[in-house]
Amino acid sequence: MKHLHRRIRPVLLALVVALIAALLPAAGPSPAAATRVTTISLVPAGSRTAAPAATDRWSLDLATVDGDDVNVRSSTAGLRLRDARPGAARAPHSPRGAAAEGMLLTAPRVLSHPATRVRADVSARVVAGSTVETQVRGWRASGWTEWRAATRGAVFDQPVTRVQARVVLTARNDRAVATVRGVRLTADSLAAVTAATPGLTYRVFATRIGLVGEVTANGRTIQPRDHFVALPSRRGLSPLNSGDYTVRVCTTSGGRCAYAPVWDVGPWNTRDDYWNPSPVRENWKDLPQGRPEAQAAYQNGYNGGRDQFGRTVLNPAGIDLADGTFWDGLLLTTNAWVDVAYLWTGSGPRGVVGDGPLNIRTGASTTYPVRGLAARFANVPIQCYVTGQTVAGPYRTTNRWNRLTTGQYVSHAYISAVYGGTVPLC
Repeated sequence: MKHLHRRIRPVLLALVVALIAALLPAAGPSPAAATRVTTISLVPAGSRTAAPAATDRWSLDLATVDGDDVNVRSSTAGLRLRDARPGAARAPHSPRGAAAEGMLLTAPRVLSHPATRVRADVSARVVAGSTVETQVRGWRASGWTEWRAATRGAVFDQPVTRVQARVVLTARNDRAVATVRGVRLTADSLAAVTAATPGLTYRVFATRIGLVGEVTANGRTIQPRDHFVALPSRRGLSPLNSGDYTVRVCTTSGGRCAYAPVWDVGPWNTRDDYWNPSPVRENWKDLPQGRPEAQAAYQNGYNGGRDQFGRTVLNPAGIDLADGTFWDGLLLTTNAWVDVAYLWTGSGPRGVVGDGPLNIRTGASTTYPVRGLAARFANVPIQCYVTGQTVAGPYRTTNRWNRLTTGQYVSHAYISAVYGGTVPLC
């Protein structure tokens, strides 16, 4: 950066080290020795090097707690858990009973320059048994990226123009409560990084959530015959009342498909983004891509047959389905293997289902058979559109029908928005 010749090799080495550090998943702050309180200032890797000219810096608002935040409160000391008592899980595979959790979701920030890296400098008071993690995601043409831990630097494969952050706190008991005093973010750019293959689809075991009346990881109170899913990682967790992270779940015969937003974390684990390749995956990096840790533990005795909390895994589940998705979307009567597409890893136009659950049909008319449901807020991939029966819906009266990537159709009258590109005529 300064002179050529003798300095160029050390500088290149430093850049490589910084890039590798940015790609590594960040664990929560290292807990202090038992009963000892530790004040930490988490400085991201590479922060001692000169910052690029095109840099955005800002501090998170930790004082505003509103309806899309979960189990946190703001005090004069800083951001804390509102209730640090781990809840009694009503299902043996639920992660909700293992630790108390809370999450503050901040408003997206429009960057002055596109960026490919966001780093977090966190000032927090952490005790043994508690964790603090700042996670970010970025907006690009095809939608939001996955959430990434930002303490060591979150790196995006494409430049992003907006950044949203959330602060996640956990506690093993009500005496292990962390306090976050401040979070400062820096957005800049690195060389492009290879992304995961888009449009990832894997066959995993699905279980039914149930738990009506309980609260999901993003703050939704579960309703009877609800339409959403849970995945065992917060990296694909949608904010409340959004489908930024949507999955398509199909029966193995392909006869029924359901599109549903990811609104909860589980089953079994909370840091197992098994759909990602090893360099990106948070934990269990030695497992094949697409193999949930719970499946490996149950079928092969991996990790001693236990999940990340030390519990004996009793089924190989890699996804949980809310009752409406399970019973009405897929017409399942018992737990089953399903084919899951993690739609945010794909590309191309996406339609937002504004009112649902919306029938998915085999043709461009209400006379065609229904082959599944798309939940409200689900983001569905649109291949092209055709003209068919005119339908009066909540957003328009139209004869346009959108053909999904499965070859099935939904009426455009129920689509509130389209992003990620122009939808062509079929």
